[in-house]
Amino acid sequence: MSELLIGCGNSRVKKLKFHPEDDWTDLTTMDHDPDCGADVGHDLEELPWPFEADSFDEVHAYCVLEHLGRQGDYRSFFAHFYEIWRVLKPGGILAAHCPSWKSEWAWADPSHTRIIAPGSLVFLNREQYQSQVGTTAMTDFRWLWKGDFEPIHIEDDGDRFTFGLRAHKPVRYADA
Repeated sequence: MSELLIGCGNSRVKKLKFHPEDDWTDLTTMDHDPDCGADVGHDLEELPWPFEADSFDEVHAYCVLEHLGRQGDYRSFFAHFYEIWRVLKPGGILAAHCPSWKSEWAWADPSHTRIIAPGSLVFLNREQYQSQVGTTAMTDFRWLWKGDFEPIHIEDDGDRFTFGLRAHKPVRYADA
């Protein structure tokens, strides 16, 4: 199994486990900080990332997604999640956590530029477009969003928002 830990900083701890394996199997780390010892030095805002498509079984993002893009910039939201989807193998998993939108730290940390909430993930799941567009107030981003994630875990305890998303490749409902 191959894993990518984005925004690794100085930690190499596997904080979320959606497979029976307890430890990293074949870990690659990536961070913009040249002093943290990452395998790959790269600014996550610069797309594409320096990996081939379908390279990893898992991508892990711990307290990093809230630092990418800007709130309300839907193009960067979809671009960053598409990049994660692109580097995941079919059926691969994004394991992530960030501050809950209910947490003071989501809003108080001056380096946080985006809130990721359970409702944000709806826009990454093509099945939701199929069932909600025209029925609810859900905005139709299928013209822009070309990936497809299915949630396998969502937990928001008011302090931390933890989620796991499975990459569907090919996407479901591609012609919708």
